[in-house]
Amino acid sequence: PVSMVLETPAETSDRFRKGVKQVATLGPKTFNKEMIEKLFLAGVDVFRLNLSHGAEDKAEPAQFIRELEEKYQRPIGILVDIQGPKHRVGMYPNPDEGTKVYLKKGQKYRFDLNSDEEGDDERVSLPHPDVMEALEVGHRVLIDDGKIMVIVREKGDGWVDTEVMNDASISSRKGFNLPDTYVDGAAMTPKDINDLEFCLKNIDFDWVALSFVQKQEDILQLRGMMGDHKGKVLAKIEKPSAIDNLKEITDVCDGIMVARGDLGVEMQPEDVPMLQKEIIDECRSQGKPVIVATQMLESMMDNPAPTRAECSDIATAIFDGADAVMLSGESAAGKYPIESVAMQQKVISRVENDPKWAERSRPEPVVDGTYPDAAMAAASSLAAGLKSKAFVVVSKSGASVNRATRMRPGIPIIAITPNESTNRALALQKHVYPVTLDPTKFSTQGLYSEIWTIAQSYGFVSDDKDTVVLAMSEPFGLPANTIKVITKETLEKE
Repeated sequence: PVSMVLETPAETSDRFRKGVKQVATLGPKTFNKEMIEKLFLAGVDVFRLNLSHGAEDKAEPAQFIRELEEKYQRPIGILVDIQGPKHRVGMYPNPDEGTKVYLKKGQKYRFDLNSDEEGDDERVSLPHPDVMEALEVGHRVLIDDGKIMVIVREKGDGWVDTEVMNDASISSRKGFNLPDTYVDGAAMTPKDINDLEFCLKNIDFDWVALSFVQKQEDILQLRGMMGDHKGKVLAKIEKPSAIDNLKEITDVCDGIMVARGDLGVEMQPEDVPMLQKEIIDECRSQGKPVIVATQMLESMMDNPAPTRAECSDIATAIFDGADAVMLSGESAAGKYPIESVAMQQKVISRVENDPKWAERSRPEPVVDGTYPDAAMAAASSLAAGLKSKAFVVVSKSGASVNRATRMRPGIPIIAITPNESTNRALALQKHVYPVTLDPTKFSTQGLYSEIWTIAQSYGFVSDDKDTVVLAMSEPFGLPANTIKVITKETLEKE
């Protein structure tokens, strides 16, 4: 099993020595095998496949990722992202030519359900009867990521008349957001259900993310559709109603994404930094991984170097306590996908190796009063007291690893589980280095020796005086109930 970590090029060593993980979205520019390998070596731990534009073309890149995993013998996560009920306005004439209609501030503009008729400078269809019903006088509609705002002034049967609040152009199928309106509809559209069914049959994925989650039931509906599939469920927080129901939603999912794009349209942009902290704190208290996403290196869509503010943004997410940071368009459609991933990795390494980070990044362990949590807190505290080089957690389901990362021990957590799919999901967790190994195949002493060898192969232990703290259960399969300190000396004596 040790050979699994030795095949990566030497210049990528920093990429394998970080706490915060990296998620990158694949797109037309990066679907090919060569690019996926370059992105992986630059720092990607989990690849995101965005199903907004269909699922069928994602099966091949998913297969490439699994081949890459085999080549380097390192678990790589695959996240499929379901579009959810994204609302769009209807069609204008000649959409292929990019026809735009210009709206003037103060003018009246009608939205109706007549999707057979193309839009003009007085009206356009809004082909969502549930939205039309939910809209009330005074509600805002934000079109094209908030570039146009209209306010509903009058409502009739199947139509609303609005006042345009700023000069702007509108074109076919632009998305719109409803910050004031609760639309009581299914969390998954027929397209989403088809996409999920395709993924369940054809893509070996580890995480599935659901967009525009509003309430706990949305996640439960998705779980119901997945049946006994091993994939973990991630809720994207991008609506005010999701913030209101944050604790309940986090309760029933396996992880959270702070989707700052739509969140910043539906709520005020100045609210987003504090909401980011609130969401991360909730995830940390529940021991669930959290991804910070959207616009992290937006300028690198076109430029080879980031703005200073973007570097600060990545660092802020790390200081806030995120498990992972994500790239969307930067790695899917931008001019500099590999440079973007490498830049994120450089910022992560720079922050985590700085003395200021060591001073500030010692959050109190979150303990829920149960014995597995108390045992994990004790192991974490022991590792800190001994200045151990690694914290090893042997776990059957990965639950003990979740507990360990929740303690934020600040050192690498080597997660040993017998299950490849468990390890791929754990690739998202901060500081976790998953290793697929069945501990029941070793004697106790043999397992300790194997753990030391793995820690050496990762470069975590090098000196005979180094220590590694192990948390495991006896018998295997229970929550962690045994703590052991492993040193070179103890291995030789026993």
